[in-house]
Amino acid sequence: MSEVMFTSRATVEGGRNGHVKSEDGLVDLQLAQPGESSEKGSNPEQLFAAGYSACFDGALNLVADKKKKDIDSTVTGEVSLMKDSADGGLKIGVTLNIKVKGVSQEEAEELANEAHKVCPYSKATSGNINVELNVTAE
Repeated sequence: MSEVMFTSRATVEGGRNGHVKSEDGLVDLQLAQPGESSEKGSNPEQLFAAGYSACFDGALNLVADKKKKDIDSTVTGEVSLMKDSADGGLKIGVTLNIKVKGVSQEEAEELANEAHKVCPYSKATSGNINVELNVTAE
C-alpha cells in the first residue's frame, strides 16, 4: 500500500435515509432519498459530486500551475443515479462541468484532460463509471 498522507472518516447510520457525520463534526448531515421522503437531506450522489468537484478543481489548478498558466476555474459535478440494465441494480454516472478563465478553449480542454489523469477521484472511477468532461473557456 502507498504511503498514507491522511485519512478522513465519516459514519452513516440509517443508510440513504439516515445521518452522516464526519469524525471532526464538520460534516453533520441528514440524509434523504430524493423523491421518496418529505424530509430534507443530502444524499450519497450529492456528497460524491461535492468531493469529486473539489478534487478535480484542485488537480486542474495543479496542472495549470505546472504549465505556468494563470487560471480561475469552477467545477460543477453532476452525479446521476441510474438503473443498471446489466444486473438490474443501480449505477452512477458523472458529468463534470468545467469553466476555465485565462486560457483558450483548446488550452482549457488540454488542462482538463491532464487533470483527469492526475485527480484521485478520476483515478478511482477510471474504467468503473462513465465520466464526461464538459469544458468551457471563458
